[in-house]
Amino acid sequence: MPGPVTQRTGQPLSASVASRVLEDDRRYLLHSWSAQKSRRPIVIAGGQGAMFWDAEGRRYLDFASQLVNVNLGFGHPRVVRAIQEQAAEVCYVAPEFASGPRSALARAVAEVTPGDLNRVFFTTGGATANEAAIRMARLATGRQKVITRRRSYHGATAGALSVSGDPRRRGAEPGVWGTVVAEDPFCYRCPFGLEYPACGIRCADHIGEIIEFEDPDTVAAVIVETITGSNARIVPPPEYYPRLREICDRYGVLLICDEVMAGFGRTGRWFAIDHYGVVPDMMTLGKGITSGYVPLGAVAVSDRVASFFESNVLLTGATYSGHPLACAAGVATLAAYHEEGLIERARVLGERLIARLAEIGERHPAVGDVRGKGLFACIELVRDRATREPLVPWTPRGAQEKHPAISATLRAMLERGVYAYAKWNMIMLAPPLVITEAELEGGLDAIDAALAVADEHAGRT
Repeated sequence: MPGPVTQRTGQPLSASVASRVLEDDRRYLLHSWSAQKSRRPIVIAGGQGAMFWDAEGRRYLDFASQLVNVNLGFGHPRVVRAIQEQAAEVCYVAPEFASGPRSALARAVAEVTPGDLNRVFFTTGGATANEAAIRMARLATGRQKVITRRRSYHGATAGALSVSGDPRRRGAEPGVWGTVVAEDPFCYRCPFGLEYPACGIRCADHIGEIIEFEDPDTVAAVIVETITGSNARIVPPPEYYPRLREICDRYGVLLICDEVMAGFGRTGRWFAIDHYGVVPDMMTLGKGITSGYVPLGAVAVSDRVASFFESNVLLTGATYSGHPLACAAGVATLAAYHEEGLIERARVLGERLIARLAEIGERHPAVGDVRGKGLFACIELVRDRATREPLVPWTPRGAQEKHPAISATLRAMLERGVYAYAKWNMIMLAPPLVITEAELEGGLDAIDAALAVADEHAGRT
């Protein structure tokens, strides 16, 4: 798969230009979630569709959609044209004014979100969407506490990290007051030591118990990644969200579904919660809303929540809320999802992805579990399938993905022309919705071959 690039848009960079990029990167940039001296970045020169290439012209299939946001792949002409045309028309409109792209995108989002999620507040990304949703919940209920799940990740801002179970939250601790942590609906590693379906969906009832012990009059919301993203790709059993919805209704607690990663077709439905037939009170959005072409986030809220802010001030805002370039990109992105049948395409290709991964996993002793929904999957690597011991040991600093067993497996994939990323002992897969069947199969063949590296570490003492 790696090889010379011949098309005009895929020319490699000259050695001098690539060297300057790396030099400036090392000298002037600070990169997130990294010790700077250990970074050895690849210089990216361009991309088209599901493929991108580096400065030397080596091509890679993007099995991560970069950060699970480039759903339409690179260079989608409709979105590129929309950004160009909007920039020429008007490049910025303050949030206090009405603008065509902002209104059109709000309508387009309301038309695809479930139930009565008919009002939209725009933010600058997924983290700020979660910040805004939590603030809205506290204002609308007059309560302060927010229940989150242990393996959640809701963004890198102080408030979003405070309601994240991810160990990266230590950078913001002690954080924002009022977060209460619950266990996950993680069947492969059930925190209650139970087996589905005999468990009776204990993981949902557990949240009801927490609400009772915390005092329902103090709990504003439960926030969940509908399908957990980079912290395990947890797909809850079908009964989980109906049960959680009933629990939240019982106590007057708002349900916030974080669909920043899982939304906009990633799981084979418009939103992951659509698989469960449940309507949350609020839904947070980002990433796929513009396919990552311009930063944008949003909170879609129910009519009931929106009605509170008809006569009460919405105490949140941002300079770039509903930026016209981002909203124009969003309108074009949603139109592409509709007109190109990409939501259904993600469902069909997703079924193939999960089925092939299951077949591949059977051949590799290092593969303990394969899970996911649509084009949103995970391979969990273990030392021993019987004990489910993770392939790499846990460290409180969360650097397991740097362990030779994981880094060498990712490197073997990259050498075969497939880019993905890892978290702990899990390889995360999220190819663009526009990936072709041939590209998907070729990428899976490369992953199959690369997993032999992980097998070498399985069973070692």
